[in-house]
Amino acid sequence: MLLYMSNSSKKHPQALVIGAGVNGLTSAWCLQKEGFKVTVVAENLAPDITSVIAGALWEYPPAVCGHHRNEESLTRSKGWCMTSYEIFEKLASKPETGVRMRPVVFFFKRPIEDNEKEYNKMLEFKNKVKGFERNSNLIQENNINTRYELKDAYTFIAPMVDTDMYIDWLVKQTLDLGINIIQQKISGSLLEQEEHLKALFGADVIVNCSGLGSIELANDDTMYPLRGALVQVENDGKTMAPVLKSYCMSYDSSTSDQDMIYIIPRGDDRLLLGGLVEPDEWSIDIKLNDYKPVRDMLERCIDFLPILENANVDKAEPVKAGLRPSRKQNVRLEYEPNSSIIHNYGHGGSGVTLSWGCAIEVASLAKTKYSL
Repeated sequence: MLLYMSNSSKKHPQALVIGAGVNGLTSAWCLQKEGFKVTVVAENLAPDITSVIAGALWEYPPAVCGHHRNEESLTRSKGWCMTSYEIFEKLASKPETGVRMRPVVFFFKRPIEDNEKEYNKMLEFKNKVKGFERNSNLIQENNINTRYELKDAYTFIAPMVDTDMYIDWLVKQTLDLGINIIQQKISGSLLEQEEHLKALFGADVIVNCSGLGSIELANDDTMYPLRGALVQVENDGKTMAPVLKSYCMSYDSSTSDQDMIYIIPRGDDRLLLGGLVEPDEWSIDIKLNDYKPVRDMLERCIDFLPILENANVDKAEPVKAGLRPSRKQNVRLEYEPNSSIIHNYGHGGSGVTLSWGCAIEVASLAKTKYSL
């Protein structure tokens, strides 16, 4: 079924991008800019995609809600995320993108030096972002519940993305560039049907951005869902002072995987409260009143930031639930050996954060092969 079609035309080479999430659309945009004529094919389109559900707070790897710990993958992710940071910072000047540059505060139960990985992470990125400051006074200044006995904190200015607006903007950008978007399910191994797909869509290169679809399309049994959920509350200043910055605290693996704090402003009048990390759970039919881990998540955020006691849960969409496309070996961005297939999947909870860096690398790989 053809959903969107542009009238513009370009010469070869042509690219087929599979997947219309944030990585698929961004890859399509970058490929088109590099001289490819691009077609995007996806089973699901916004708003029925994980990218719209994402909290979409930019984070330097490893992310609070992610399982990415492989050192080789983290090294690549750090470059990708900084590329995205610079681009998001520019996009924030355009209100229609839904991108905002806002303060985020990360809190720690022990001095950061006590955790070598967290300390090294801080040292790596503190001079690469805007407004970095490490100061334990941030705990008291932000009225965090003293029961948590926090010891350390830092803040910086981070991109925060209203994904509803942003994905709509990305779709418009791709169409304006002359990219065709087709709603269609592709099943089976991409490698086995590579020549058929290239002939069917007139493609010289196939870019796989199918997320969890790569279990089938790339025969990748290392992929798994990492279910997440966010409770959405009103943040319009009517029942409480508006929260204009994000608050995060990583989970303490010595106690429970479900004790993280994730509080993120969304647009002008909503606030997202999380988080939840549930590997290998496929259902997204999660309701606030019926699922205890989501109720616990809400209560945990209110306990952490007591100003939230007066917040009203959004009536139209109280819970946002989605499946992060995670991979045991972490992000796969490479050519399939002896083929014209480029894989770009397995971003876990960092899809938005890594999107521009990954897309630019995809376009570079394709461009090099076709000497553009």
